[in-house]
Formats: sequence, structure tokens, C-alpha cells
Amino acid sequence: MRGSVDDTSRPHPGGPVTDLRTAAEALQADRPRSDAARRLRLRDASAALDRIAELAARLLGAPIAQVSLLDDVQVVVSAVGLPAGTVGSETPLETSACAVAAADRTPYAVPDAQADPVVGELAPVAAGAVGAYLGAPLVDSQGHTVGVLCVVCPVPRPWSDTDVATLRQLADAAVTELELAALTTAYESERLRWGLAIDAAGIGTFDWDLRTGELTWDARVIEMFGYTAETFDGTIEAFNERLHPDDLARVTDALQASIAACGDYEAEYRVVWPDGETRWVQARGRTLSDETGSAARVLGAAYDTTAERAAGVRVARVLEAMPAGFYSLDREWRFTHVNAEAERLLGRSRDELLGQVLWTAFPAAINSVFEESYRAAVRTGRPVHFDAHYPAPLNGWYELRAWPSPEGLSVYFLEVTERRRVQDRAERGAQRLALLAQVSAELAGALDAQSATAHLPRLVVPALADWCIVTVVDPDGRPRDVGQWHVDPAARALVERYAAVRLDAMPATSPLMRALLTGEPVMEASDVVRGLLPDGEARDLVSALAPESGVCLPLRGRDRTLGVMTLYFRRGWAPREEDLATAQDVADRAGLALDNARLYGQQRALAEGLQRSLLTEPPEPDHAEIAVRYLPAAEAARVGGDWYDAFLQPGGATTLVIGDVVGHDTEAAAAMGQLRGLLRGIATYSDAGPGEVLRGLDASMALLQTRVLATATVARFEQTDDELRRGVTRMRWANAGHLPPLVVNPDGSVAELASWRGDLLLGVDPRATREESVVTLDRGATVLLFTDGLIERRDADLDAGMSRLREALRELAARPLQEMLDEVLERLVDGRPEDDVALVAVRLHRQDRPRPLVAGPNRVPDVVPDDPATP
Repeated sequence: MRGSVDDTSRPHPGGPVTDLRTAAEALQADRPRSDAARRLRLRDASAALDRIAELAARLLGAPIAQVSLLDDVQVVVSAVGLPAGTVGSETPLETSACAVAAADRTPYAVPDAQADPVVGELAPVAAGAVGAYLGAPLVDSQGHTVGVLCVVCPVPRPWSDTDVATLRQLADAAVTELELAALTTAYESERLRWGLAIDAAGIGTFDWDLRTGELTWDARVIEMFGYTAETFDGTIEAFNERLHPDDLARVTDALQASIAACGDYEAEYRVVWPDGETRWVQARGRTLSDETGSAARVLGAAYDTTAERAAGVRVARVLEAMPAGFYSLDREWRFTHVNAEAERLLGRSRDELLGQVLWTAFPAAINSVFEESYRAAVRTGRPVHFDAHYPAPLNGWYELRAWPSPEGLSVYFLEVTERRRVQDRAERGAQRLALLAQVSAELAGALDAQSATAHLPRLVVPALADWCIVTVVDPDGRPRDVGQWHVDPAARALVERYAAVRLDAMPATSPLMRALLTGEPVMEASDVVRGLLPDGEARDLVSALAPESGVCLPLRGRDRTLGVMTLYFRRGWAPREEDLATAQDVADRAGLALDNARLYGQQRALAEGLQRSLLTEPPEPDHAEIAVRYLPAAEAARVGGDWYDAFLQPGGATTLVIGDVVGHDTEAAAAMGQLRGLLRGIATYSDAGPGEVLRGLDASMALLQTRVLATATVARFEQTDDELRRGVTRMRWANAGHLPPLVVNPDGSVAELASWRGDLLLGVDPRATREESVVTLDRGATVLLFTDGLIERRDADLDAGMSRLREALRELAARPLQEMLDEVLERLVDGRPEDDVALVAVRLHRQDRPRPLVAGPNRVPDVVPDDPATP
């Protein structure tokens, strides 16, 4: 399968690639593509790409995922499931399956790599490391294919259209992350150039530690004050010594005020050098406090303004050369300076702007974040830094920094429209991927797929739509609305009521019914739906909800449509193509979950029906009561292999059997039926003892080549005339790898007849010796045979389960046999066993006369034995 999803990008001029050499030559000849790949290869987006590769492996169920960039070679930039050292490795294009996806510019799917004529001869394929491959090209915003996102499985597997669509969305997200990293690096370069331009203005920094008195200057400030690194002693006295005497008091007061208020400091003063030359210095700073709120240090910057006072040529030259836009405003918000970059970004010449009031020249800034931030800077005396969008005619996003000064406000700004666009695209892509991951997790983790599907509207609103209704088809083939949600809490009651009445009023030609019938998405116009609905409550409700449009997305199973997810959109808003693709992906995942639930239900019903059909009623001897129970596993996939049996042998002895076929589901149930029938035939024909019955069954299994393994315990109850007079019964039993029986004595004590290790399992060695054990039982004793589903739990071992069973039997010893078994099941598995549970129990009567038994409700019929010679 190649190109399962429509590709709107530029097709490869040579048509579909048929071999790796052609793909490699096409890629090496595409110089713009190689240049784009090299540009992205230099950028660092590794963390984001690692997340995307990990998500690709998880969503597509593949152990290996890889992101590669392609120029003259293939370079792995991110990988999941590959050996250490793979990232950064280079591979020739002609030895990589990724070259086909890149050259074809469309997803490339290989369900069986060894059988594929294009990649079948590659070394990893021939070695068995690659059994199935799916790759999606990374196409940048300029239309260049720069790399490939791929997933690999070591064994062959089919790739669905949903798999292809999911990988393509992830590939788009990977390209977005690469472009965002490239743009971020470019913007950081711009910032660096900006900083270098500021350095060119000769700005220096100072740090005065008020606790130690140490004053630290950088080299520029030391130079401004006429010191050298050797002559500057790092004290405030050194600062005061060089201040002009006429400025000393004013500057000292400004510093003390800043320290007292832990606020800003600003001063312009004269510095007198040792040779008598006078320089002008502009300084600004701020006092910082410690954890107690006390002033701790004064930090700031200073620059020499001597030349500026003589003529502003130098500053103007620096500002003009800056790669960022710059303008200054006076206290009446009039433009006083505009550099060349600002002219370009603002689309206005400096002659037009100088002297104009900002709010007049750019009226859209009034009552916006621009005005709020500028006025806050002037009011507080603190710089501001923010991003903002200015509408037409500029229609762009800008990053701005504004510094207040005694003269007004200075503003530096960069246009970041492209960065915001890519960043928004990346955020939307991340949100869509997070939504898919959440939907997958909820559908996979839910015990009831239909309930999880009903919860879908709460997941997709408001991420993909304003409101949503989910419809499923019930077993009788009728559509039924099962879930709904609206972004506006006030409208949720209306949507709930609309979902309750709309299907009865909706004609067969409605978009929803067409989506159910065709299995294809159907766009839904609000006016059309209203026109199809007859006058009544449904029409009134949809008019009140007033959607602009909607789309009906089928919930598709493997061979049928199982429901519809309808998304509705408000007026003035249209869904994006990528949002609709994500919504259909959500719908497909829900449809597959519903289909799996349907198939599991069928499988469970089949296995349980087969199981129960093979479990017959026990015999009814006079001197004992026999009771049986069977509970299927709570999970459909685990129904299958447990059985019980009870019958009379030709000599009159009563025989009980418990067994468990290794495995689950219908195959195990069928094997169980075969073994049960064989054992019953051997025992009822030959009158053999338990050990011989198991040996004969093992031999029959080998002769018939059943190829199954099973455990079993056979117990036969025997009694001579003398034993009958004495009121005792012998139980002769043999065990093929099964849990041993438990005996509840008349006094309520519980005995385990042997260690858990029985003879070898059935089906392993037909020549294995089968040994018998004999125990003498008093009247009133109860024998319980059971399968491991009764005591086995995921959170506890078998020893703990046996302890719980023995304790329960001690507490229930005096209860009637039927009630005892019901209560044992309730206490140990609470009605929902993790595995099948089969029980067969016999209770020897305390008296010789026959004792009737009444079968209880919801039980496999339990009956009393009728053989006077055998309890």
C-alpha cells in the first residue's frame, strides 16, 4: 500500500519510485530540498522529535520509530527502540527505505518487507530485523521533502488507512517542530545582533553590595571614570572622588532615595578625570532587597553621553544600524525618533511619523495591550516586555520592549508573525496529538466500549467543535444517541433534550442517516437539517442551538458502520482541515473499539455457550449430596478450559472429576469437551480406578494427537458393607498436576490431602506412572474439588488464595452444601473471576435414609446420589 492518504504537496516529476537507486538519484538531484534539509539539520528540536517518535511508536503499536533528515545522506535525528548511538548516524540514501517515501512525497507502507520488490534485498530486511515498514515524508512549508518519520515492526503486519493518516499527522507535527526550532534560532541570532549593537554604544554595568560595601564595575565603567583595573579599589569613595563637586550632593541623594525605597535610580552627572578632562555619564539602576525586605545591592548600567551631548551622531548611528525597529516618544506621545527598520516594519516614513501623536498615527493601539503597557511603563518607571498583534494595515505580531526615560518612552520591537504562526501550528498539532492519545487511552482502558464512546463528546469539545452528539447502532440495528456535550454549560440541557428527540423526527435522507448508510463523512448545513425536520420540538431545539454547520463522521468498524459522531460549529467559525482529519481519526478509533467489543461479546458468548453445553448434571446417589458450580471469566478472552464431572461407574462407585485445559477461549473449550468425553468413556466402560483412568486418558490423547496439556483430579468414593455399617467411606484419588482436594471434616476442621505437586500433567508423557492415594472419610464430611481460578489473583500468589479458601470453608462448614458453594464463590471471586472457576463437591450424609435435595436458583442443577452402596 502506497499513498493511502491524499497528498496535496508537489508530486515527484518522475512518477512513483520502483527501486531504491532511482529514489536516491531523485533526492540527490533535488538541490533545494537538500539545502532545506541541511538548514533544519543544524537546528536543535531533539526533545520534541523524541516525543513525536515515542508517540508514533505508541499510537501505531510499533516497537521502533525513527525521524530522519535527508540531504546527500540519511541522518537519524531521533529514534525509539533502536540501539544507543543510532541518533546522529548516517546512511547512504540507496540503502534506506525512507528514500522511497521521500522521493514519492507520499506515505510508503510495506506490510511484508521480505516480499517487497523495492526493499526486500536491504540488509536489515534480509536479516529479519525489519518485517513491516511505514514511512511518511516530512514536507516543509516551502514544499521541500526534508526527511521521513517511520515506524518499523520486526514481523510482517498490515497497515490500515488510520495508521497511515496518524503517521502523516505526526510527520506534519515533526516538520512544525523543526521549523519552529529553526525560526527560534534565527530570532535568537537577531537578539544577539541586537545585544552586540547595544554593546557598540559603550554601555557598562555596575553592582554595589550594600552589605559588604564592595562596588563592582565592568571594564567600560572603570574606563568612563578614568581608572584602570589596578587603580580602582572597588569602593563608593572611589566613585564619589571622581564625581564633579557640583553633582555630588544630587547624585548621592538619588542613590539614597533608591536605597530607602528599594526602587529605581537614575542620574546624569559629570566625571572629572585626573588630567582635568570632564565627561558626561548617564546611569540607571535599581536597588534589590534581601529575603527580609532590606536593601541588599544596587545594580545598574551606565554609558558615556559626552558625545551625545555634543551631538547625537553616535547614538543615532547605532540606532539606525540596529536590526530591530526603534522609535522614541516624548511625554506627549509624539514621535521624536524613528529608525530605518521601524520605517520598514510600520510601513510609514519617518517624515510622516515625526511629530505625530502615537494614538493618532496608529488608532488601533488605543484601548489595547499597546496603550496599557506603554502607560504602565511611564507610570511605574519600569520597562515592559510583551507580545501583541496589531490589526490591518500591519496585520502582524510584534515583540516589544519599552523603557521609560525622563524624556518619554523608548521602544524596541521585532516582527514575530511567522514565529507565532509556526508556534500556533505546533501548539495545535500538540493538542490534536494529545487528544488522540487521551481518546486511545480511554477506549483501551474502558471495560465497556459503548460507555467510553458515550464519553467522547466531553473529549472533543471544545478542542474540535462547539458541541457534539455521538450515536451508536444497537444490536437490533437501530441508531441511538448515547452521549452529548456543549462548550456552553447553559446550552447543555438543550443538547441533551435535542439528542433525546431528534432521531424519531429525523428522515432517512438526513446527513446522519446518510453517514450511517454510506460509511462516509457528510457535511451538515444547519438550514438543511432544520428544513428536513418536521415542525415540533426537535426543530425548535436545533433552531435555539443555532449551529452554523456540522459534520457527521461515521464510527467505522472492520466491515460495518457502528455509529456516527456529529460535530457542530458556531456561526462565523469553520473547522480546519487538520481538525476534521483528527476528528475522523477519533471516530475511527471509537468505531474500532465498538467493533472489538462486539467481536469479544460474540467470542465470549460462543465460548461460554460451548463450555456450559459440555457441563452436564451430576448423578443422584442416596447417601451423598453432590453440588457443582461453574463461573466463566470476567474477560471474554479467558473463557474456556475448566470443567467438572460426576458420574457412576459400572461397579456402583461414584466418581468426581475436576480438570483444566491449558489455554483459553473456544479452542480450550473444545479441547476440554474432547478430554471430558474421553475420560468419561474410559471410566464408565472399564470400571478402572482413578490412576488407571488418568493413564488411559493420557494414552488416548497421545494416540489421537490432541496436542493439548491439561491438569485433572479423579476421585472415586468406595464403600464395603462393613464400612457402610461403621459409617465411613473410602475416597481413592489420583492427581495429574492439579490442585489437591480439600476435606471439611464434620467438626469443621479443613484438611488438605496432599502437597500441591501431583503427577505429571496430561499430554506430556503417556508412559508416566499415575499413583493413587486413599483417605477414609466419616459421615458428614465434605470433599471439594476446584480449579485454580477460585484462588488465583493478579495481586496475590496461590498460597494466599489457599489460605483464604481454607478460612472460608472453616467458617462455612455448618452451612448446607449449596449455600456453602455460593458463599465461597462470593467471598473469593465476588462473582467476577479473572479466570474460569469450576467446583464439584460431595457431602456424605450423616444418616442411612435417603435425603432429598432442592435445587437453588441460578445454579447448575445439583442432585443427590441414588446408589445405596456408594455414597
